[in-house]
Amino acid sequence: MEQAVQTHWPHPPVTAHRRSVSEEESRLANGADWDRYADEYQATHGGYLGDVGFLWGPEGLTEAEARMLGEVRDRDVLEVGSGAGQCSRWVRSQGGRAVGLDLSHRQLQHSLRIDDATGLDVPSVRGTATHLPFADDSFDVVFSSFGALQFVADIDRAVAETARVLRPGGRFAFSITHPTRWMFPDDPTEDGLTATQSYWDRTPYVEVDDETGATSYAEHHRTLGDWVGLLAGAGFRLTTLLEPEWPEGNERLWGGWSRVRGALTPGTAIFGADLS
Repeated sequence: MEQAVQTHWPHPPVTAHRRSVSEEESRLANGADWDRYADEYQATHGGYLGDVGFLWGPEGLTEAEARMLGEVRDRDVLEVGSGAGQCSRWVRSQGGRAVGLDLSHRQLQHSLRIDDATGLDVPSVRGTATHLPFADDSFDVVFSSFGALQFVADIDRAVAETARVLRPGGRFAFSITHPTRWMFPDDPTEDGLTATQSYWDRTPYVEVDDETGATSYAEHHRTLGDWVGLLAGAGFRLTTLLEPEWPEGNERLWGGWSRVRGALTPGTAIFGADLS
């Protein structure tokens, strides 16, 4: 049974803001943030994720259960926001030719560490979702498990880039924080169950380092309707939307995710779409 334990290592003090933020500012802030956070993330969540494991979110739904990607054997697969490559490594264990892409240099170092430990290598590159360094029609599947998408300001460009590198009929699947969570404080206790802001307020959430004044984190909100429109506008046909329920026996805390909240409201949305 996963226990309700959550550890936070020291990080520079920040002040939260709600304001516009550009793609360049988001990218610089979030890349550096993940470099700082990568060691803590892997130490705290690595055992839950598994070195060769594919989870779609804190609820613990696996790709073996969800089958969002379809058949991956002998398919060319790209993971956007691959972190330490756990999901891509699982795809490779199933016979798929998975490649990882991540903005964080430190996360990619962890991927190399796990490659060495498991003997199952994931070829990975450092890059951004808005400028995928691959040729047109390179992949049969593109996916992102809580990867890059909610940290991207220029989301139209990111979705268009996904469509560009996919082959006709290719599969795009991704998980994000459920858009309804935007209304609530990011708090795993009962205090996180009271709506405090508008679901339709798309003003980004930004953290600024108190010492340097630099933007240190940025997150972008889109409604469910926004995501449907984005996919349709890039030539995708939405086929699946999963909202995993919190499972019995999972007492794990993961940021704002917990049994307290998960028993009442969805925390994760998983989209699956095919390129027309």
